[in-house]
Amino acid sequence: MSSTVSHQRDKNSIDYAIRSGIAGGLAGCIAKTAVAPLDRVKILFQASNPDFQKYAGTHWLIPASTSGLTSSYKGTWSGAYRAGLAIYRDGGARGLLQGHSATLIRIFPYAAIKFMAYDQWRPFLMPTREQETNFRRFAAGALAGMTSVIFTYPLELVRVRMAFHSRLSDQSTGKPRPSFLRAMYVIYNEGATPSSTARTATTQMFERFPILKFYRGFTVTMVGMIPYAGTAFLTWDFLRAHFYPVIDDHSKRPHPLANLAIGAISGAISQTASYPFEVVRRRMQVGGLTRPDRWLRWGETVRAVYASGGWRGFYVGLGIGYLKIIPMTAISFAAWQGGKSLLGV
Repeated sequence: MSSTVSHQRDKNSIDYAIRSGIAGGLAGCIAKTAVAPLDRVKILFQASNPDFQKYAGTHWLIPASTSGLTSSYKGTWSGAYRAGLAIYRDGGARGLLQGHSATLIRIFPYAAIKFMAYDQWRPFLMPTREQETNFRRFAAGALAGMTSVIFTYPLELVRVRMAFHSRLSDQSTGKPRPSFLRAMYVIYNEGATPSSTARTATTQMFERFPILKFYRGFTVTMVGMIPYAGTAFLTWDFLRAHFYPVIDDHSKRPHPLANLAIGAISGAISQTASYPFEVVRRRMQVGGLTRPDRWLRWGETVRAVYASGGWRGFYVGLGIGYLKIIPMTAISFAAWQGGKSLLGV
């Protein structure tokens, strides 16, 4: 009993939280770097960058009646490969890593807070092994993910904006490729021109509170984080408890390969559960480039995605998502556990 109380006290200490956070932050950076090129391609597909739609597999069909615009979708992994080659031809390795500096600036605090918060939420919701239910595991993961999003979302928006730009579009407009600070500057200053007569309530809100421009797509991100982080941590915790149960306050430490395998399964399941939210979120995040004077709403964004590709439009880039999220989640969970072991937590 004393060892259990001591272990619980250690987990609630500031020292434990800091060490867990450092391990989580480093794990997130390692995992994100490993899949950075795929992440760039996926963002370009999800946000419907016009220079890369031909690679995404979306082709437009104009009906004879001209009553509207419809489309059909046929996505392939070969399209992602060809898009990656196009990016490499235009900008080399630097092009594949465009926006990655913003990713690292964001991912360290994001992953640090997420894993640290999980280590705090878990014992709070499940102080004893008898209370370790799947619902509580899901809730602990969802709360951890939402906690990290609240503190790091503006960095995520800047990262997406940087990754959305392509060399072709930059050359056609004559604008330089955005740096992290320039992307922040553009977001802060985007909006209706002073001479514009269409001053909506959202425009006035942006003018009064410019910081809100850094939270485009925030609500859908928070909602999407519930199935994503909740399912990921639920699967992770359930499989570890199943294959490596705690007996008499002791458990066999999983092999790093086991952590990789469990993390991979967690990533695949969580990606499937949350992907439609991610597509809608990306569209809303880049909305400032197409409609800087407006705050895109859930309903119109969902309708736009459905109009462009039907229900398949909500899964555009999912193949790349699997190709990216499975190794990324596997590496992040395994690196987190390895980092905690090295740091003595």
